[in-house]
Amino acid sequence: MFETLKQQPADKILALVQKYRDDPSETKVDLGVGVYKDATGLTPVMRAVKKAEHQLWEVQDSKVYTGLAGDPAFADAMIDLVLGGAVPRDTIAAAATPGGTGAVRQAFELIQMARPDARVFVSDPTWPNHLSILAYLGIEMVPYRYFDEETRGVDFDGLMADLKAARKGDVVLLHGCCHNPTGANLNSAQWDEVIALLLETGATPMIDIAYQGFGEGLEEDAAATRKVAAAVPECIIAASCSKNFGIYRERTGLLMVVSADGGARALNQGTLAYLNRQNFSFPPDHGARLVTMILTDDALRADWQAELEEVRLSMLGLREQLAQELQKLAGSDRFSFLAQHRGMFSRLGTTPEMVEKLRVEHGIYMVGDSRMNIAGLNARTVPILANAIIDAGI
Repeated sequence: MFETLKQQPADKILALVQKYRDDPSETKVDLGVGVYKDATGLTPVMRAVKKAEHQLWEVQDSKVYTGLAGDPAFADAMIDLVLGGAVPRDTIAAAATPGGTGAVRQAFELIQMARPDARVFVSDPTWPNHLSILAYLGIEMVPYRYFDEETRGVDFDGLMADLKAARKGDVVLLHGCCHNPTGANLNSAQWDEVIALLLETGATPMIDIAYQGFGEGLEEDAAATRKVAAAVPECIIAASCSKNFGIYRERTGLLMVVSADGGARALNQGTLAYLNRQNFSFPPDHGARLVTMILTDDALRADWQAELEEVRLSMLGLREQLAQELQKLAGSDRFSFLAQHRGMFSRLGTTPEMVEKLRVEHGIYMVGDSRMNIAGLNARTVPILANAIIDAGI
């Protein structure tokens, strides 16, 4: 039977990883994979995570299943972290998922189940897995303009014009903070305009928030998500713990559905549990339990927030260093957008041919659309990248 299978397209980022590994150059720079790296190139286990794991090892006496939606304490802790009381708790259904990707997948399944004819409006560009999962599920995807290739900022006029085509029953997918892959974000006033348009069209917002704490700060990065949730009748939120807790391999995420009233919550909660059952039954618990311990213990939380702030400031410092280095070499401020972007990524705004030239001639590895992981840099490699960008004529 398997002879009917067709070769699926290779994941471009994973293919880039292999090319990087095969490159013998001592000055090669990996800006492809979206993981945080410290100055030594290591993706460290955060201090609070290590402490929580040690505590858990001492007291945990069973690995029995928690529940189809995961441990309710995890949901409560994450809802408080992301929404911070912006909406009443009794209007929020939630289910733990295998990572943020699992939350996104379950959200799309939920949309398809509720509205088989729903269209999902997706920013151009967006995280590639959004498009891949939508295509796999057969959900119609409608792109909306987002990134201005000239300014390397948000094409807000284009965004608003395109979202006017959304209608009740459609879903508008938004990035809560630290837009992936561009690093360009809406400001507070622009979020207000988006909310007004959502209310006008009746479309349902879905927010993917995977980098809370990596942009302007833990509370600041949640502000837009809270503003949206408080303003609209219903919304969907997919949250990831991979980046801000550094527990990538533990696959820890949460899907939240905010409804207009508590009466709808029970139906939504039952549906989320049903979808988990059909997909993977019980969600993984180890990462979720560590997150719960950290968020509900004052000492652990303080240590986690302090280290998360160190990570955020480190990335901001790399952005500023790179922008300054490029300004010095180019004699202009045309790369100043790099210091203005937030999160792990920036989109350089050049062609796939130029990206390939950077790889072949300089050992600089980034995704073909010129998305680069700022957290893949360090003080030593920033000048290498800057010189390569100028030498390539970007």
